Amino acid sequence: MSDDRCDLLCIDLPRAERIRRQLDPPVAETLAVWAKALADPTRVSIALALREGEELCVCDLAWIVGRAENLVGHHLRALRAAGVAESRRDGKIVFYALTALGHELIDTHLALIAARA
Repeated sequence: MSDDRCDLLCIDLPRAERIRRQLDPPVAETLAVWAKALADPTRVSIALALREGEELCVCDLAWIVGRAENLVGHHLRALRAAGVAESRRDGKIVFYALTALGHELIDTHLALIAARA
């Protein structure tokens, strides 16, 4: 007997179908993208640094999180693609900051941690 599945078919079809109709695949996809953006400890560290520093360049972020600049750049691209961070170029330097969404996601996660402490 497996603890992660039923041993017999026991569908509550009306209830299951009602819930199934309520699911919104685009919403699920968006939530998955946001969750994936924060699913890596380095990306979370970068986001926390941006929350604290407001706007930082890749060099500063690499130093802060103790990772190579190219790795930090890779993670920043993932954060930007998810809409969690944004960038701006000033001459030869690229600065990064959290978006409003990034602030909301980080603040929400921190609040959840604080509530359980």
